[in-house]
Amino acid sequence: MLARAEKVVAIEVDAVLVHYLRHRFHDALDSGKLELIEGDILKADLASLAGPKAGLTTMTPRPAIAGNLPYYITSPILEKTFALGKDWVCAVFLVQAEVAERITAAPGKRDFGYLSVLVQTHSHAEMLFPVSRMAFHPPPKVDSAVVRLTPRDAATDLNVIDVPAFLKFAQTCFRHKRKTLRNNLGPVYGAGKIEGLAEARLRAEQLGVAELAALYRRICDA
Repeated sequence: MLARAEKVVAIEVDAVLVHYLRHRFHDALDSGKLELIEGDILKADLASLAGPKAGLTTMTPRPAIAGNLPYYITSPILEKTFALGKDWVCAVFLVQAEVAERITAAPGKRDFGYLSVLVQTHSHAEMLFPVSRMAFHPPPKVDSAVVRLTPRDAATDLNVIDVPAFLKFAQTCFRHKRKTLRNNLGPVYGAGKIEGLAEARLRAEQLGVAELAALYRRICDA
C-alpha cells in the first residue's frame, strides 16, 4: 500500500503490533507517507482521516479502505465504512469465509440474509479469492476470503431515499428467517395490508435487494 498510495493511514489497537510497525516502517512515518494511529477502529472518525484535512493533495482524495476484520466486529466496521456515504473509492476486506458468503450471497441462497441486504444496499460486493487458514500462524479454526466493495447509490440504483428506514424494514423482513413475509411484516404493518401482496407467502431470502426495495415502497407509500 505504501508503494501505491499517496498516503497510508493505519489504525491498530494492539500495542505490540504498533511497536513493531513503528520500527518496521520508521522511514515512511518520518516522511509522512504513513500515519499510524494506536486505537480502536470502532472509535475512529474515518471521515477526518481522508481528504485535504489528512494532508492529501490529489483532486480526488476519496480513500480506498483495506482491513482484516475480526468476526465479532465485522458489521460495525462495515457500517462505519458505509457511513462515509460516497466518500470512498472501494473497500477490500479479509473476512471469515462464511461472512464473505453472506456478504456476496444472491437471493434464494441459504446465506442470503440481512447482512447481505445491508452490504448490497450500500455497495456492489464481490468475492475476490479464498484464503486458507494455513496462510496464518498459528492457523485459525476457519478459512477466510477477500471481498471487494464499491459504493452504490441507493437512491439511483434502488430508488431508496431513506436508507436507514429501508434497512429497518429489511430487518423486519428477516426477523424470523424461516417465516414468510406475511408473518414477519403483518404484526408491524398490519395483516390486511400484507395479506393481499403477491410476496406475502414468500420468505425474505427469496427476494433480492431491488425487490425488497420495491416492496418497501409499496407498503410504506400505501
